[in-house]
Amino acid sequence: MSELKFRNKYRIPSNRLKNWDYGSNSAYFITICTKNREHFFGEINNGKMQLNELGKNAVQFWMEIPNHFPFIELGNFVVMPNHTHGILIIDKPVNNRTVDTPNVEMPNLGISTGCISTGLSTDIPQKPKPKNGGKIDEWKPGTIGVIVNQYKRMVTIHNRKINPNFAWQSNFHDHIIRNSKSFENIQNYIENNPAQWKEDRFC
Repeated sequence: MSELKFRNKYRIPSNRLKNWDYGSNSAYFITICTKNREHFFGEINNGKMQLNELGKNAVQFWMEIPNHFPFIELGNFVVMPNHTHGILIIDKPVNNRTVDTPNVEMPNLGISTGCISTGLSTDIPQKPKPKNGGKIDEWKPGTIGVIVNQYKRMVTIHNRKINPNFAWQSNFHDHIIRNSKSFENIQNYIENNPAQWKEDRFC
């Protein structure tokens, strides 16, 4: 796997607040599960993920995210039998410049054919309605919700050509990465996920 150095441009929130702007510059750990955690993407064999055609589609469309959202950088990503794990880094210019913060090492960036668990909707995701007339920032253009929604949508369309029963779990899990140490730990977790499949809570 290739090694890249990523300038730590993301802000560090004090807590995961309800009013957090999911279009703001940060690194996000995303996990997306299949419906009922069904093994749509392949199986683990001797600690390595063996992708089927559905799993390969899940990899392909994740790798294409920066083509459609140029402000996105990708951290480690893995497709597991029934979920995916990955890091999405929003790196938008701020006042025509990037946020200048310390460097973060991103070891083994790229595809590790493993797991991440996020999810919008099981079919073609629909935009939720704001509660109490409020505004749902996650659904603004260029937010994590929109990006994951489009990823799930494309995988669903192409995978149902192969298996009409393919579906995602509704919604998805996200975690705002707060510092360099957490970033490194999550990178390593994603990379090693296939070898630790038997201990995985999604198994």
